[in-house]
Amino acid sequence: MKYRQLTKEQFESLHVEFAHFLASQSIDVNEWDQIKKEKPHVAEEEMNVFSDVVWDDVLTRIEYLEHFSANIINLFKCHKETLHRIVVKVTVSTINLMEKEGYEWLLKNPSHEQVEILEGTKEYQQERNTELFDLIEKGSSISKGELYEYFNRLITKS
Repeated sequence: MKYRQLTKEQFESLHVEFAHFLASQSIDVNEWDQIKKEKPHVAEEEMNVFSDVVWDDVLTRIEYLEHFSANIINLFKCHKETLHRIVVKVTVSTINLMEKEGYEWLLKNPSHEQVEILEGTKEYQQERNTELFDLIEKGSSISKGELYEYFNRLITKS
């Protein structure tokens, strides 16, 4: 397995797609029920293959990721060959970027002396999707990139 199996909730939300996936292998609902009962290892393998297909599709489409902690935000723009990262660090001890007030403070005060903004670009060390999956497993979330683009504009003006 390349990634990890989808959760029960993810499978439930993708039940129509999973049914199509099974149908593409000429497995109908009755046969699927029989496989689950008589050959659970085969059922598990089908679920793993489907999970990898879904993850690959999702990961291939990702353009932006972001990861928040109390005083640091990591913003990623996921290009085909490279990953551009903007790190926003707040050294004001009373500011928690994971809380609404802290986040709003940062947006109003991005040039504050206790806000550090760093950036860098790196080539992927592994396959792109594998690296993005690893970032997600470590707590990053897929985003539309608004925050990345906001800070990228600030950096570009400097």
